[in-house]
Amino acid sequence: MSRKSRKPLIGITTYGRLAALPFSLPSEYINAVRKAGGIPILLPPGEIDPALVLDPLDGLILSGGGDIDPACYNGFAHPTIYSVDRERDAFELQLGKFALERHLPILGICRGLQILIVACGGTLIPHIPDVYGTSALHRLEPEPGRRLPTEHLVRIDVESRLTKCVQNSHISIVSWHHQAVDKVPSSWRIVGYAPDDGVIEAVEHEHHPWAIGVQWHPELSISDPSNQKIFQAFVQAAHTQQN
Repeated sequence: MSRKSRKPLIGITTYGRLAALPFSLPSEYINAVRKAGGIPILLPPGEIDPALVLDPLDGLILSGGGDIDPACYNGFAHPTIYSVDRERDAFELQLGKFALERHLPILGICRGLQILIVACGGTLIPHIPDVYGTSALHRLEPEPGRRLPTEHLVRIDVESRLTKCVQNSHISIVSWHHQAVDKVPSSWRIVGYAPDDGVIEAVEHEHHPWAIGVQWHPELSISDPSNQKIFQAFVQAAHTQQN
C-alpha cells in the first residue's frame, strides 16, 4: 500500500519508565486518534535518533504527563513539580524541534504544549496559583490512585486555526495541570486563554502549516464534538502531509 492510500500514521509520545514502571499511555489518546481516522504509533522515550523516528510518520502528538525539568528553560525548583523524567524531556524536545523543522503536523497536549514552547526557547510558570491565584481551578488535588480533572471554559481567538477546527470561539474543556506558559517564543502566538484568570490555554505556530498546542486534555472529551474536531483536523492535516 502506498503512503498516499493508507490511513495517516500518528506518532504519540508515551510516559517514561520512572521507578522501573513500564512505558505506558492512557488509552484515550489512542481512541481519539482512531476515531479521527488515524493509526496510532506509540513512541517511548530513549531512542538515540529522534529524527529517524519521525521518518515514517504523518503527524506527531506530544502527550501529557509529568513536569518538564526546570533546567530545560532556565527555571527554578518548586515543591509542586513532580515526575521529572530527563530521558523523556530530552527525547521529546528533540522530536518537537525536528517535527517543526520538517513541517510535520503537530498537536501538543498539556505537557506537549509546554514541550513545544520550551523547545523554541520559551519558559513556563512553575505553579499557576503563585502567579494567577486560585480564582480558577486548572486541576483538583489528586486522590490516592487517581487524578481528578476539572472543567472550565476557554476563549479562542476568532482568527485562529483552532477556531476553524472547533468551529467556535469558545470551548468547554477538561483540565489537569498546575503549570502554564510564561514567555511565548516569537514564532508562536497565543490563541486561547482561560477567561477567569487569563492563563494561556492554546498556542499556534506562526509559520508552520499545522502546529497547535492546547493546555487541556481533548482526548478526555472525545464524546464532545468540539474537542474531537481538534483530532479530526489534525488527522486531516496529517493525511494532507502524505500527498
